[in-house]
Amino acid sequence: MLLLETAMKHFAEEGYEGASLSKIAEEVGIKKPSIYAHYKSKDDLFLSALHDSMESQKTQLASYFNLSRNQSLEKTLFGYFHWFAKESDENVQMKFILRTAYFPPLKLEKEVGQLFNPFFEDMHRHLARMLRERERQERVLYEEDYSKAALAFLTIAEGTMTELVYSGMEQYQKRLEAIWPIFWRGLSL
Repeated sequence: MLLLETAMKHFAEEGYEGASLSKIAEEVGIKKPSIYAHYKSKDDLFLSALHDSMESQKTQLASYFNLSRNQSLEKTLFGYFHWFAKESDENVQMKFILRTAYFPPLKLEKEVGQLFNPFFEDMHRHLARMLRERERQERVLYEEDYSKAALAFLTIAEGTMTELVYSGMEQYQKRLEAIWPIFWRGLSL
């Protein structure tokens, strides 16, 4: 596991092309050929690190929504953006996921997409279920199609993520402050 964590850190900081298997092995305390006892190639190590990071972030995301279940739905949904900003700043796995999502290695685009598509489908499905469950408690949503509401939320999340990746935290906050009141008014009663 140390090998995978170390590789993920290098991929997050240096990208696929910049990450060196020799440096990863050195940091772990092994020789480079020992990596091949566990992974077929750099590609295999990269994709394994990405898969592991995404599984971990799914758990973190579920934990966020679980811990915020006693807040209003609006605070829970809006709070996600603050949680995400903090995760993207402090969590190397999230940094790796974002870097890979926006700058995938060209030779692994198909494989990266095959990991990301189910990840986003799971997020969509879980968010729609959470909206349905929370609506039973609060009765605040105008939109009764929870799948569409979840997709709209994820679209806003993706738009603000793009701003965070390309322009930084200040622009992320500016975009969020502009879109959130409009989104919430359109979604709620």
